[in-house]
Amino acid sequence: MSRTPVMADKLPPLFLELLGEDFEILPWATSADSDSLRRAEAFITYGHPRVDGPLMDFAPNLKVVSNHGVGVDHIGLAAAADRNIPVGNTPGCLDGSTADMTFALILATARNVVIGDRYARSPEFTVYEPSLLIGKEVHGSTLGIVGLGRIGKQVARRASAFDMRILYHNRRRDPVAEAEFSAEYRSLNDLLAESDFVALNCPLTAETTNLISTAQFALMKPSAMLINMSRGAVVDTDALYAALRTGRIAGAGVDVTQPEPLPRDHPLLAMQNLVLTPHLGSASDRTRRRMIEMSIENLRAGLAGRSLPYRVG
Repeated sequence: MSRTPVMADKLPPLFLELLGEDFEILPWATSADSDSLRRAEAFITYGHPRVDGPLMDFAPNLKVVSNHGVGVDHIGLAAAADRNIPVGNTPGCLDGSTADMTFALILATARNVVIGDRYARSPEFTVYEPSLLIGKEVHGSTLGIVGLGRIGKQVARRASAFDMRILYHNRRRDPVAEAEFSAEYRSLNDLLAESDFVALNCPLTAETTNLISTAQFALMKPSAMLINMSRGAVVDTDALYAALRTGRIAGAGVDVTQPEPLPRDHPLLAMQNLVLTPHLGSASDRTRRRMIEMSIENLRAGLAGRSLPYRVG
């Protein structure tokens, strides 16, 4: 039986299992003389490898790019459109799990979960001390959400259960969300100044690159905490390090960095007021399975010349 050649990067066993026997998985390549690129009829981008116009031009048989995930900042969408190559992603299915992770970072930073875990395992913990690691109250605090889209609304729903005052900043106001969550619209600067926790849930675009830098940290309360579940480049890495090192803000919880991963000797890794996770936003069992299923639906549709069920743009 002839199998369709597909170029992909490091697919996990579940992905390969659900693909079945219809596809020949070729190793990811970037050079013009690559056999993978010459033969590939589709790309599956699992770990967010860069897909630009030149790479597409190395693949004369390319019919579709299927991205595992919502963010497509690693794919040249304009270049794909110019070449009539549809791009698919996996919207909607990961909103809840990413919002869960947003709140996991809020709670971990506020209540010293990571530092507390290390201390509780250490030889130093021999006597209970009531004044140890006093954290920040989450319920009843003010949460500022930057990007009240699908994920941001799920974060707001969870914040409501914590009796939090909810502020938000979007390109456009959302009266429906304001009514549902009692959310209050703010300019970005006002949101930063008023919030106890700032949650970044916006996509990475030209406008949001380095959205949070030195000037923005200067607006935040010294007691405030930044949570980044969007993309690493939304936050200026050097400015984040300076804000944490100098106490300009109290702490941060980030699931993404720029670059990703950080160099192993990067000074941010030594900051005790930073909780850092390795891009786990959608990393839950049910969500990842559904993301794979949607990626395969896009793949099969594109190869068959049908409209992608989850096309970008």
